[in-house]
Amino acid sequence: MSLDYDVIVIGAGHAGIEAGLASARRGAKTLMLTINLDNVGFMPCNPSVGGPAKGIVVREIDALGGQMAKTIDRTHIQMRMLNTGKGPAVRALRAQADKVLYQKEMKRVLEDEENLHLMQGMVDDLIIEDDEIKGVRTNIGTEYRAQAVVITTGTFLRGEIILGNLKYSSGPNHQLPSVTLADNLRELGFDIVRFKTGTPPRVNAKTIDYSKTEIQPGDDVGRAFSFDTTEYILDQLPCWLTYTNAKTHQVIDDNLHLSAMYSGMIKGTGPRYCPSIEDKYVRFNDKPRHQLFLEPEGRDTNEVYVQGLSTSLPEHVQREMLQTIEGLEKADMMRAGYAIEYDAIVPTQLWPTLETKKIKNLYTAGQINGTSGYEEAAGQGIMAGINAAGRVLGENEVVLSRSDAYIGVLIDDLVTKGTNEPYRLLTSRAEYRLLLRHDNADLRLTDLGHEIGLISDERYARFNAKRDQIEAEKERLANVRIKPNEHTQEVIKAHNGSPLKDGILAIELLRRPEMDYQAILDILEEEHQISADVEEQVEIQTKYEGYINKSLQQVEKVKRMEQKKIPHDLDYSKIDSLASEAREKLAEVKPLNIAQASRISGVNPADISILLVYLEQGKLERVK
Repeated sequence: MSLDYDVIVIGAGHAGIEAGLASARRGAKTLMLTINLDNVGFMPCNPSVGGPAKGIVVREIDALGGQMAKTIDRTHIQMRMLNTGKGPAVRALRAQADKVLYQKEMKRVLEDEENLHLMQGMVDDLIIEDDEIKGVRTNIGTEYRAQAVVITTGTFLRGEIILGNLKYSSGPNHQLPSVTLADNLRELGFDIVRFKTGTPPRVNAKTIDYSKTEIQPGDDVGRAFSFDTTEYILDQLPCWLTYTNAKTHQVIDDNLHLSAMYSGMIKGTGPRYCPSIEDKYVRFNDKPRHQLFLEPEGRDTNEVYVQGLSTSLPEHVQREMLQTIEGLEKADMMRAGYAIEYDAIVPTQLWPTLETKKIKNLYTAGQINGTSGYEEAAGQGIMAGINAAGRVLGENEVVLSRSDAYIGVLIDDLVTKGTNEPYRLLTSRAEYRLLLRHDNADLRLTDLGHEIGLISDERYARFNAKRDQIEAEKERLANVRIKPNEHTQEVIKAHNGSPLKDGILAIELLRRPEMDYQAILDILEEEHQISADVEEQVEIQTKYEGYINKSLQQVEKVKRMEQKKIPHDLDYSKIDSLASEAREKLAEVKPLNIAQASRISGVNPADISILLVYLEQGKLERVK
């Protein structure tokens, strides 16, 4: 039996969802195959979306026309803006999800999407002809044909759950693993690495003594990730903060030999920025305690996620450990924490479009590419879906640069530098983070989202109205002169500012650190005429104009380097002057331009200079 589609997406996790929806919404007939339809959009780890850098990715996905932001806006139990006391470049929204409701909503969206067929099935083999993907074959022998395929298998590839000295084949949360497909990828010649991640125990909320913990409420104002959201959930559930202590650490120390992390049972590399509690204890043994957040998993469940206590210790040790923690002394453990090992492909085997270099029209996205986190997966998923559908439809490829989006930083890091551990996106990874803010994701990417057909005309009109209002208000403030009268001086004094000696343009006064937009309105004795998000943009763009312009100048320099293209089949072995490591790395990554080549680990400025001379002289010997 054979069925034909334009695009097939393997997997229905956070990467698969965005890939499938992007493909279908662009007009490609899309099939999404998943091992279990009951686990669409499942959150096997932390029941949350967003946070530093990650929250900005969610906003970027929304600006491109993706789904994650809309779904978390409809299904969260708490939402908070983080780092509000710091500059706008590091502010980020974070939401606690109602885990079950999030899944149900995502499944409904997929089922309702035109051009998308959601199907339960396990893919065992890729159908390859002349190094080009032609379809997939399931474990029951059904063949589905397509012009492009996106693999988004998460941690399912040869997944193995590890708990103490117990190890068994499994996907996350004891689901079926994907073993044959993992073997198939190895047979096709892909370089594979073994990574590891883990989860903490879940406990029963009824058995927690919250009086011994610190409450962590959500914000008391309406918040949302999506530009389209107009109704806000204000009935929120709190999270709670507690800590490990000397007794907890003693339990870990006494049983460290039973941890799969330290017994040698775990072979895969774990995430540096999300270590297990055993790893925290060993690496930071000078710290008397570690934070633990008690996070409800939904409104209709008593399960509470003990964030910060990821572990592969045996179940009985986990119980003993929980009993040492304030507030959890009598807590009933409902699910034990565990570690999971899985296969991932080395991401330098991908083009920046997320198409594999070995197999034409085959794309990969999410944790299979070596990342960790739902948001990183979704960001890759939407780009893979956009490009897979674009290939079928004859549209141009879409690649986000490092100055366009955190998604651009993420993908460029993966395909250019690779990763030797599960990759996590951090604000420090983005050299243009003042340009890549939570508040301006729509201004950066909505034009592109509309151009590729994922943003509706109606939404685009509303977006343009917002953009016009921002420019109009900045122009107005640039033409209003404020006089140093008694009222003006009183308002400035109330904001701890220096008094005016002469008249000043309103926009210049707004540039002062102590002044805000409301203060300018008070001086002008005006009422609010613009929305809060427009006001925010006027203030940020005005105050940080000098820094933003400096960043834009740096971006222009890099763009000039990006215009110096490198043939993808250039034979680096023929460039004798290059260092041997540079030749090896350049041949592996196959950079598309000089800017990308300069970011490859092991390629130094001298190598770049040699490469530039070689290109300018036209000595372009190709790999045959």
